[in-house]
Amino acid sequence: MAKWIQGTVVDNIHWTENLFSLKIDADVDNFTAGQFTSLALDIGGKRIARPYSYLSSPGQRPLEFFFYTATDGILSNALVKLKFGDPVWVRQKSNGFFVLNEIPESEELWMLGTGTGVAPFFSILNTDEPWIRFKHIILVHAVRTKSDLRYQELVDSLSHRYSDRFSFQAFVSRETVAGTIRGRIPIAIEDGQLEDHVGRRLHIDKSHIMLCGNPDMVKDSVEVLKSRDFTKNRRRTPGHITIENYW
Repeated sequence: MAKWIQGTVVDNIHWTENLFSLKIDADVDNFTAGQFTSLALDIGGKRIARPYSYLSSPGQRPLEFFFYTATDGILSNALVKLKFGDPVWVRQKSNGFFVLNEIPESEELWMLGTGTGVAPFFSILNTDEPWIRFKHIILVHAVRTKSDLRYQELVDSLSHRYSDRFSFQAFVSRETVAGTIRGRIPIAIEDGQLEDHVGRRLHIDKSHIMLCGNPDMVKDSVEVLKSRDFTKNRRRTPGHITIENYW
């Protein structure tokens, strides 16, 4: 049975009405960038738990997580109210295969995420491994409004450190914002708009794509990519697409 340990809230950052981040001090086991753990609170006599990807990288403390408060989300609506010093349960051991050692060799890594689905990408990008393995990395973050585009300071830091090897493209679906694409990731893959904006081409011989976030985005993007002969990545049959669905 998985072991729970009690962590302590170090900071609760309210970005917007529905977006927030928690920084938690907890003595968890070592994890691999891209993995998730579970957080929990005791509510109404029951321990309510949900999985969340680390945004922080291995070795970074405090641990950091990125949340969206769903209308019917019992746990997220309780987590958003936590204050400095409040206790929160954290699984000691992490899980998940959305990690680089599950990805076959390729020249380019495309990381396509929606909303809080960029969390594991930041965890990965702030380690050395992707910059050793890949010649170029493209990070795509799709949100509803400009105010949902968070952690831009991390994007700016990566752009500064790896200027000729890193590309970033934002999508904003409900507003027209300069420099961003208005619409959905799958459509922009299908019509070539994403590649045009980034200035690079998805190619089955040199590109690997990681998809994380809204299940509809993941499913639709996979279908578009399959039409271009990209295949899902599996342990027994390595391919071009690695996915992680949120909710």
